[in-house]
Amino acid sequence: MALIVQKYGGTSVGSIDRIRNVANRIKTEREKGHKVVAVISAMGGETDKLIGMASQLASEPVEREMDVLLSSGEQQSIALLTIALNEIGVEAVSATGRQAGIITSGSHTRGRIEDIKPAVIDRYLAEDKTIVVAGFQGITEEGLIHTLGRGGSDLSAIAVASAVKADICQILTDVDGVYTADPRVVEKARKLPEISYDELLELASVGTKVMQSRSVEFAKKYGVKFEVRSSLNENPGTIVTEEHEAMESVVIRGVSIERSQARVTITGIPDTPGMSGKILGALAEAEVNIDMIVSNIAHDGCARHSFTMHTNDLGRSQVALKPVLAELDGDAAIETEAGIGKLSCVGIGMRSHSGVAAKMFEALGEANINIGMISTSEIKISVTVEEEQIEEAARVVHSAFGLDA
Repeated sequence: MALIVQKYGGTSVGSIDRIRNVANRIKTEREKGHKVVAVISAMGGETDKLIGMASQLASEPVEREMDVLLSSGEQQSIALLTIALNEIGVEAVSATGRQAGIITSGSHTRGRIEDIKPAVIDRYLAEDKTIVVAGFQGITEEGLIHTLGRGGSDLSAIAVASAVKADICQILTDVDGVYTADPRVVEKARKLPEISYDELLELASVGTKVMQSRSVEFAKKYGVKFEVRSSLNENPGTIVTEEHEAMESVVIRGVSIERSQARVTITGIPDTPGMSGKILGALAEAEVNIDMIVSNIAHDGCARHSFTMHTNDLGRSQVALKPVLAELDGDAAIETEAGIGKLSCVGIGMRSHSGVAAKMFEALGEANINIGMISTSEIKISVTVEEEQIEEAARVVHSAFGLDA
């Protein structure tokens, strides 16, 4: 008998029929002798509906009240699922984030999990009941409702699994695992049987939408093994776990793309201490998330900084940088370019294999795909290319590293 934490996303509980399907899946696990804690998202589209209602009343709704409003979506879905479970003979109870002991801190709508006090969950488990927990929410030490932001239900599930010492945490969604690339872009993409925390973290940071980075970080920190699998079939998923020696035999684990990227280049920057901090500080103050950064000194002795961001942040970054450039002496100027994409290769095998970048660049060159900026980490290589070539670039690199086979 195992203790399983299962997380079901909004698509999985998006209708009454799908809620019945989830209830039957949980019943199957109970019939196998397993104990189950289910962490549930709001029904698909419900959160957007609530945000839309609030937006009709205020251009900038008070974030404290948005937390109260948005948390109601999960409470609706846990009640419906619990009703469905009891109807088919599975004794179940629901628990809000507060009742489940999920303690949070930080800003409203962007809460962080600080601790879980699972006394209520443990009591119901001891009574052999199935517990249905509201994901995406918690409670502050002061008693205020907090929502956890994007990917919050995944984070709730990982945290609950850690707190109750679950044997496995299953993230059930509308995809059936982690693939070597997006199957909609690369037809020959394959589902991976397993992947390390670090590899999934890197893939999540460069466009793979299976899970949010902070959920994977939490799992790695607390050693929570989890599986990404579909809620719509019984196929095995992808196990996400600690790195082991056999994993290094695979040089590249996956290829990921990001569209709608933009590049900002600042030229003519005086080569003096503190200038980079001033420029990046202005962008941070404007809440512009930057990604790839390339900096060098030109032949005239001035520095040149280039960085990428989402196209949506391009206008805000220009506004933020304008006063900084005005303070600089000399010929400081800003150049921008939209319509670019980012291609990334990820694999812990890079640590023990040489020539990975050369192979990637050669494959792109043979396909007549030009490279812009380059960024690397210990297990990742990212490059920018023209957005109109990003899908072809992904297919070329995927094939070059034998991921088609």
